[in-house]
Amino acid sequence: MSLLVVGLSHRSAPVSVLERASLAVETQAKLLQDTLAAEPATEAAVLATCNRIELYADVDKFHAGVAELSTLLAQHSGVGLEELTPYLYVHYEDRAVHHLFSVACGLDSMVVGEGQILGQIKDALARGQELHTAGRLLNDLFQQALRVGKRAHSETGIDRAGQSLVTFGLQQLAAGADPERWADGKRALVIGAGSMSSLAAATLARTGVADIVVANRTRSRADRLVEILQQGDDTSVRARAVEMSAVGDELTRADIVVSCTGSTGLVLTADALADALGVTLDAAPERPAVTVTPAPADVDQHAAWVENGSAAQAGRATALRRVTVPAQSTGPVRLALLDLAMPRDIDGAAHRIDGVRLVDIESLAEASADAPMAADVDRVRTIVSDEVAAFGAAQRAAHVAPTVVALRTMAAGVVAGEIARLDGRLPDLDEKQRAEITQTVRRVVDKLLHAPTVRVKQLASEPGGAGYADALRELFDLDPQTVAAVSRADLNDPNRGRS
Repeated sequence: MSLLVVGLSHRSAPVSVLERASLAVETQAKLLQDTLAAEPATEAAVLATCNRIELYADVDKFHAGVAELSTLLAQHSGVGLEELTPYLYVHYEDRAVHHLFSVACGLDSMVVGEGQILGQIKDALARGQELHTAGRLLNDLFQQALRVGKRAHSETGIDRAGQSLVTFGLQQLAAGADPERWADGKRALVIGAGSMSSLAAATLARTGVADIVVANRTRSRADRLVEILQQGDDTSVRARAVEMSAVGDELTRADIVVSCTGSTGLVLTADALADALGVTLDAAPERPAVTVTPAPADVDQHAAWVENGSAAQAGRATALRRVTVPAQSTGPVRLALLDLAMPRDIDGAAHRIDGVRLVDIESLAEASADAPMAADVDRVRTIVSDEVAAFGAAQRAAHVAPTVVALRTMAAGVVAGEIARLDGRLPDLDEKQRAEITQTVRRVVDKLLHAPTVRVKQLASEPGGAGYADALRELFDLDPQTVAAVSRADLNDPNRGRS
């Protein structure tokens, strides 16, 4: 196994860089195809969310793989390699497995314990399968990551360590008030009808808003989301769908706006928001910005790169960054805006408009930095460590399995040849005698092979056990082409990796 991940996230890069590096769905597909076309990679998958962009690959060379994957990320994101490099982290083999499992459990999320990442991992796997870029290793890895994430949520209280990004965002909009009391009776506008927007609409309905209007470029998806909201038994919310062209009019009636689309440009400009509130943006007072210093990126994230001679690059990535955060209006809030998109949907200049409160990905990251960590987080970390060890053992054992199958196939061929020779020498044997001799020879071969094949699987599952398959091939003079054929048959099994 030569698993490599190169990526950047809210822990390593400022939101401004993440926004510019965000990848549209069609760009992700092109990135996957170009990664497979690159020499070091044989499999590839992309995990792209609002606060992370990660490229996973099975590579045969570490240094060449890091260089190639970094270059491809830069090319497809449109951010220059020299600018992007300081924010990249690199994980290799077991460290890469540990990273993905931690991500799946919500340990690496902006809000610890959120479960939305599981759906995003599932989408990344489905995309890799659809494009045939995810092979045996990445199929196994992402399938297991989904199981580990589900286990963490079912066996621990990690959900209590943090809320979903939507819930946390509404809490920030409420500014210390009880979210349900704050939202009670309000009118909400939800822009977008994807998974995050759907979650936002459902959360708003449960929180107690009176009306929800859904706007989406594809009207049928907005209609479907409205239908789902109205079928809910736990809410009495009134919901309706509108065209995107009606957003301007709906802004004049909304108290809360949640936006999460896949747009590459602004969906709500500051001018549009000012018009909806009946104020002039140019006359809005400029409030002084507040400068904060976030914690540095985790040094361990860059350890693999540091250990392989790129300490200077990793060092730049761990330097403290100063982020300028616009000050919010201190007056009464007429319009509360929650921007969950990356790149952003809502103009950051909206903070200049009196009566507007804006919460976006950047402000959520800062607010969640001091969120309390539940004791269950330690239990999840233990689960991740155990699962990483189990996954590594299973992968190493799987590596030797084709060699064991090839050995048993060779032995079966030897038995068949000897039985055929016996038939030529003793043609008068009846069927019962022949069957007994055949069974006896097979039992002898099975007993001779049983202990070494069981033992080689055990040894291969241990750290450093990858060489046992090679030793077995040498000892029994197995044809490498036969072993490779077994591996290809296993890889092409249509039932492999299904759960």
